[in-house]
Amino acid sequence: MFILLFRKLFKIIHKKYLERKISIVMMQKSKTKKTKFEVGIIAAGEGSRLKAEGIQTSKPMIPIHGKPLIKWIIDTAINSGADKINCIVNEQLKDLESYLKSYNGSNKINLVVKTTASSFHSLKELSQYIAPPFLIATADSIFREDEFKSFVEYGMNNSDADVIVAATDFIDDEKPLYINLDKKKRVIDFDDSDQNYVFVTGGLYLFKKEIKKEIEEALDENTNRLRNFLRFLIRRKFRFQIFPFSRIIDVDHRSDIIKAEEILKNN
Repeated sequence: MFILLFRKLFKIIHKKYLERKISIVMMQKSKTKKTKFEVGIIAAGEGSRLKAEGIQTSKPMIPIHGKPLIKWIIDTAINSGADKINCIVNEQLKDLESYLKSYNGSNKINLVVKTTASSFHSLKELSQYIAPPFLIATADSIFREDEFKSFVEYGMNNSDADVIVAATDFIDDEKPLYINLDKKKRVIDFDDSDQNYVFVTGGLYLFKKEIKKEIEEALDENTNRLRNFLRFLIRRKFRFQIFPFSRIIDVDHRSDIIKAEEILKNN
């Protein structure tokens, strides 16, 4: 019994040590010049779980502290140096489409209205309008703006990886994508099940290398999910690296709205 308790305690301490060590190093390295980048936002999901809980508003339009979820993402991206915003929305999300068409911000939004089979197919549509370096974001994630800025600055100026993945050890998703790291903290694979991994992905991916060719090749192999495309890129020898966030909330349920507002309250 003592040995089992010791192993459990060691695992917890090691996990926190690893998270803090990576975060401190990357935060220090990210204090450099900023570089412009493009953004692609995937907002083509139906939000079925929220609708089942009685929320009929399109998920990206759900107010978080009185501001639509998608506007938090757009504003954070622009404040962090994004000079071009592209967004793909489901044809059924008329309220979201109307909002983005009338969006009155410093950056005009290139809007793509198309119902797609998956987030990977949405990425394929967006790839026609973006060029590296670009950030792909899902429209239902909430995170701290200062951590997002450090993520972008580190990825643009200090990382030699092809893809930098936002990661968190705060696991609160129904279907998390776990990250398998080697001893040098490089990503070697993504896993649907927990194998004592420390981090999961957070819905933010900074691409520094062109992927149009790989998208077409993955389609030929019947790739049908964004997470499977990430695995495809690993097999094609793309270099992946993580950047840790304290928490990233995927807004899928009513309870997630409260958690998202807590993060932004302390931003």
